[in-house]
Amino acid sequence: MNYWLIKSEPYVYSYDDLTHDKKTSWDGVRNYAARNYMREMKKGDQVFFYHSNEGKQIVGIATISKEAYPDPTAVDNKGWVSVEIKPLKKLKKFITLVDVRVEKILSEMELVKNSRLSVQKVSSKEWIKILKMAGE
Repeated sequence: MNYWLIKSEPYVYSYDDLTHDKKTSWDGVRNYAARNYMREMKKGDQVFFYHSNEGKQIVGIATISKEAYPDPTAVDNKGWVSVEIKPLKKLKKFITLVDVRVEKILSEMELVKNSRLSVQKVSSKEWIKILKMAGE
């Protein structure tokens, strides 16, 4: 299993929205690195859901329920993809960007190194540490 982090501004689409909807298509991504990560995602992979701009915190866990397929929002044919995600659980304690930055073991996370990327890979070591920090 692989682990990921996806970002959304909570006023656009929040983890609570995902919980209410029960699933969603993660589409509209127009960054090549993020697209390539989405192509790597496999059904059952787990995903941290990060609220960007407002809050700047990891708030929940989702799972990949459908692997990469052509993004229906793409007007050009440049290989853009979507994945489907389903909510798994809201974290007991939200993990802020500040929390991540002060933890030495998390200092190499893409969230710290390449904070603008909307889809990121998370190592097993980083995943476990964040879960411990969140009381999971």
